[in-house]
Amino acid sequence: MLSPEELVRVRAARLYDPPDYFRPLHKTEIFSATPERPDAPLEIDVGCGDGGFLLDLAAAHPERDFLGLEKLLGRARKVARQAARRGLTNVKALQIDSPYAVRHLLPPGGISRLHLLFPDPWPKAKHAKNRLVQPAFCQDVHRLLRPGGEWLFKTDHPEYFTEAVATIQASGLFTATHWPADCFPYPLTDFERQWLAEGKTIQSARFIATSRPL
Repeated sequence: MLSPEELVRVRAARLYDPPDYFRPLHKTEIFSATPERPDAPLEIDVGCGDGGFLLDLAAAHPERDFLGLEKLLGRARKVARQAARRGLTNVKALQIDSPYAVRHLLPPGGISRLHLLFPDPWPKAKHAKNRLVQPAFCQDVHRLLRPGGEWLFKTDHPEYFTEAVATIQASGLFTATHWPADCFPYPLTDFERQWLAEGKTIQSARFIATSRPL
C-alpha cells in the first residue's frame, strides 16, 4: 500500500507533461528506456476517456508501453490515479487535443500501434466534416507508425465505418488485415460494453502501415 505522499508522486508521474509542446517528442521522452526494456513498443490510445480499456490493455501487456490521449483534464487525472493504484508503470495519460498530438507532438516512426476506438461519429450530415478520420489524419498516423505498425479502429456507427475504411484505403498508406478475436488480448471499452448490451453491432478494422514514404 502506497503512502499518501508516495501516491501523489506516482500519480504525477503517470500524468505526462511533455518537456515541449511545440516539437515532436522522442519516444524515450515519454517512457525512459531501461536495460530490461531497451526498446519497449509504444502504443497510443486516441481519446482514452476514463481509461478502463487503456489500463486493462497495459495490465495485459506489461512488455509494452501505453500513452492515452484525453482532452478533458479530469479524465486524464483519473487515468493517472487508477494507474497508480493498480501499480501500472507502463501507462501514462496526456491531457491534450488528440489531433494536435497526432500531428505535432508524438514521435515520428516511434509508435507500434494506434487505437482509435469509438470516436465521435458526428452523425448529422452537416457535421460529418468534423469526423477524425480524414485524408490528412491518415497521413499523420502513417508518419507516426513504425514500418509494419498497426492502426486499430472500432465504431458502432455503420456509415462512419464505411466512410473511414474507404478513406484509409484510399490513402494508399495502409493495408487492411484480418483481426481475429483471439489475435491478442484486447479488452472491451466502456462504450463497447454499453453498445453490445443494447444489441448494437460493433464494426472493427485493422490496418498495417505500408513502407511507402510520404
